[in-house]
Amino acid sequence: MSSVSPGYRIKYSTLSIGAEDFHLCSLRDKQQFADRDGLAERAGISSATWPLFGQLWPAGEVLAQTLSGMAVQGLRILELGCGLGLTSLLLQRLGADITASDHHPLAGEFLLRNAALNELQPITYLNCDWAAYYRELGLFDLIIGSDLLYERDHPALLADFIARHGARRCRVLIVDPGRGNGARFSREMGNHGYQQLADPLNDLDNPDAPFKGRILSYQRSSAP
Repeated sequence: MSSVSPGYRIKYSTLSIGAEDFHLCSLRDKQQFADRDGLAERAGISSATWPLFGQLWPAGEVLAQTLSGMAVQGLRILELGCGLGLTSLLLQRLGADITASDHHPLAGEFLLRNAALNELQPITYLNCDWAAYYRELGLFDLIIGSDLLYERDHPALLADFIARHGARRCRVLIVDPGRGNGARFSREMGNHGYQQLADPLNDLDNPDAPFKGRILSYQRSSAP
């Protein structure tokens, strides 16, 4: 099923995460583009990368499946690069304290739409530039994300941002499909006092399309 939205086309799909089904509105394909107000251009998002936020990626499914089996009650959680918001939707349904964030100018709109599709309350959202400082954002017990390390400068930017917003015993889970920047990110995290833990099990149950990346896990080992 698809319909027309201003300047781009969308589609709807349903997928199962753990014991729950989620309905998602996404961009129809990776050829979509619409930036009439120039918001994406000013944010440094090119026409080639513009549609990537609006796709459902295997790394995002892995993150959601992994979080579906974790005890998340009582934790303040931040999702970085939420895209369509699948993991944030899951955590909202589980009753977690979740804040979603992304740098794409349409991510907040799609997150709001997808929350409504799943009969969930709107999720707290921040349009977020990792290089910026957000004093009002505060500290988090768990920081999560998927497929965030696709540029050479991302490991340092991401690690710095996490260091600013991780609580004293913050845990970090980043699903990395293997774009070549994972080792650099781990070094940067170590410089900020985070110890790398053993990779959690990959919970994406899809033998027809096995996920070949890693779930990078860290725990802060010293006070910020």
